[in-house]
Amino acid sequence: MKLFSKLLTQTDIEKRLSVPTHILHLFPFLDGDRFADLQVKDSSGGLWTFRCIYRDGIYAKPVFSKGWLEFVYAKNLQIDDEVAFHKDKDIEAAVPYRIEVKRKLMRLMGQDIWIEVEQLHLYGLS
Repeated sequence: MKLFSKLLTQTDIEKRLSVPTHILHLFPFLDGDRFADLQVKDSSGGLWTFRCIYRDGIYAKPVFSKGWLEFVYAKNLQIDDEVAFHKDKDIEAAVPYRIEVKRKLMRLMGQDIWIEVEQLHLYGLS
């Protein structure tokens, strides 16, 4: 199930990834904690740990902080890449979260052509 998708901003690739507040209940926060460490699998099967933190109060503004920038640098992510974050429906899954990142290559006949960043090297792009 897709939890959210968004086009990356400069803040997302330089500091932290902002996450929609309405999905916080789907993350494994312990009582009293305002952070949760999420095990996430990328499209090539790589395993990442992202820390989701949120502020106290009405405007929680959750973000992925720790681990996120390492992912950004490893995948050479850019502004306007599209990130999609998923949760496995199988509650027993060893790694319940999955992330995909796509980059728009071109517009052809009125349609945007996207490719997963994991596949860019196959086309001599990176």
